[in-house]
Amino acid sequence: MFIKEYAVIHLLANLLTFYPHEFLKTAFYVVVEHIPKPDFAGLREIGLSDFIDMDVAGITYKNTYYILPHVARNLRVHFHELAHVVQWRELGAHAFIMRYINEIQTCGYNDAPFEKMAYKLDAHFTINGNKFNISDYITQQF
Repeated sequence: MFIKEYAVIHLLANLLTFYPHEFLKTAFYVVVEHIPKPDFAGLREIGLSDFIDMDVAGITYKNTYYILPHVARNLRVHFHELAHVVQWRELGAHAFIMRYINEIQTCGYNDAPFEKMAYKLDAHFTINGNKFNISDYITQQF
């Protein structure tokens, strides 16, 4: 138990320099063996097969993200998924889903603006970039 508690404390301490404490108190993560993704025929029909079948380390739904055990201590993955939690929060579920699907259909996963934003921010975090409020930054981008 001590190791898990330490990991959470270490994670929180690192993320607090970028994400407000109040935000982090409302964001959650779950370590899972398999990333939960919707696999409906209708989603495949609108061109999301590659996204559905793509191997990912994490995925975010509203204020909760799901990650695989091998990345549970990877701060960059947590940072990236927390950026998506902010995006969900700012747009609301319906608007986020509609925009995310449109971006994946139009640009593909790697060039989708939401993903590019999250990857840019997690790269900044990884290189120990200047500290700033990520939630405010993302909000200003909308």
